[in-house]
Amino acid sequence: MASMLPRGAAAARLRLLLRPAALAPGPVRAASQALSAALVRRGGLVGGRWVETAAVFPVQDPASGEELGRVSDCGAAEARAAVRAAHEAGAAWGRLPAKERSARLRRWYELMMENKEELARIITAESGKPLKEAQGEITYSASFLEWFAEEARRIYGDVIPASAKDRRVLVLKQPVGVAAIITPWNFPSAMITRKVGAALAAGCTVVVKPAEDTPLSALALGELANQAGIPAGVYNVVPCSRQQAAAVGEVLCTDPLVSKISFTGSTTTGKILLKHAAGTVKRVSMELGGHAPFIVFDSANVDRAVAGALASKYRNSGQTCVCTNRFLVQKGIHDEFVEKFAKAIDKELHVGNGFDAKTTQGPLINEKAVEKVEKHIKDAVSQGASIVTGGKRHSLGKNFFEPTLLTNVTTKMLCTQEETFGPLAPVIRFETEAEAVAIANATNVGLAGYFYSQDPAQIWRVAEQLEVGMVGVNEGIISSAECPFGGVKESGLGREGSKYGIDEYLELKYVCFGGL
Repeated sequence: MASMLPRGAAAARLRLLLRPAALAPGPVRAASQALSAALVRRGGLVGGRWVETAAVFPVQDPASGEELGRVSDCGAAEARAAVRAAHEAGAAWGRLPAKERSARLRRWYELMMENKEELARIITAESGKPLKEAQGEITYSASFLEWFAEEARRIYGDVIPASAKDRRVLVLKQPVGVAAIITPWNFPSAMITRKVGAALAAGCTVVVKPAEDTPLSALALGELANQAGIPAGVYNVVPCSRQQAAAVGEVLCTDPLVSKISFTGSTTTGKILLKHAAGTVKRVSMELGGHAPFIVFDSANVDRAVAGALASKYRNSGQTCVCTNRFLVQKGIHDEFVEKFAKAIDKELHVGNGFDAKTTQGPLINEKAVEKVEKHIKDAVSQGASIVTGGKRHSLGKNFFEPTLLTNVTTKMLCTQEETFGPLAPVIRFETEAEAVAIANATNVGLAGYFYSQDPAQIWRVAEQLEVGMVGVNEGIISSAECPFGGVKESGLGREGSKYGIDEYLELKYVCFGGL
């Protein structure tokens, strides 16, 4: 393997200790739940080898505040080393027959499914997500490796009829090169594979910067990538603390060896990364903030709408980018919907530690997230909103919050103007279809939107008029590997998953053969 370390002064600053991937640290614990040492790693992954740095940062269980362990705090030097390792591995990986890349991705998928339980426990430990949801995430996460393993063999070019008889015109699809993958904490496994699966299938190599709250999932995927025979340097991980995140992100967005950036996170951070990427005109795809409306029309099946609302709002305690943020309910069924929704919340949702079998609502990721929910509720109540159920922190601990339902909500309240990212459901009463669509579209973002109706004409009208990238009609959960995921307006650029997702990592090359 070619050297992946900087030379000269940079090498002195790096202070790396390289260890074989076969060596693992001891187990970590979360709320008395031991995590297997087989998949827990504390170092970064650069060029197929585990990298430990002098500086480390803690990973904590948001349910208990307990420290799970300490992870290498990679900085700019480690990020540059990872980019160089990915660049050096890129030529060989891109030249592999698509069938071979497909086989490696397929084996990675199989290993994820074989280790589903342990991977899920890591997610629950570091993010607080209920174990059942974490198990679902691993299945969802692995499905992207399975999907793109198949898509790797379907990267077809074109033969174009030439304008002259002595020419032949071809279009080739080739990998863009090194892709920087920057992911959030709320889906610490799925947000990686949705990007990395497409990138590797296309023949690209990657450097992953996971969220500082949830690096263990990204590193566990790295261990399985090594076991699956993904070549050294093809999948690299540079975990870092919040203090180092800006420096690492800047390297990944400005290094000339990086050709592509894929980011999932806040709109604010996305705009910063776009500015950095502009200097070298990198390819960029981004899935940014959402503000999803959930519209219930008078014609809706109210019971189905309540079930969809519960799933869409309270999955992962409201901490997903496609969670409903605003409920709009038509006046004819408003009271019935609110009554049934409140009963469903009280009956179906159970707050607790993610490792408890009955838990459906785990903790929020940190106290700052809880404070934002409190701020939105306080603002709404001060302007006349009513708390139907919930409304305060849960007795289990500082990061737990009661699932909350508000009525008498207006569009002037903070909870209807910005994304809450927590277990808060504000309900706005509306009168006409046009009013509902206008409220839903009155925002600078547009990721997902949902509505319930049994009127076929209305379904077509509203589906076409909602200014979002994804629409759920009589469905509250819409994500799958086969479908394009992404938004419009300031919710992002490009699409992930589906047959379209691999195009984000491919360049078109026009070839003209003359003199024939």
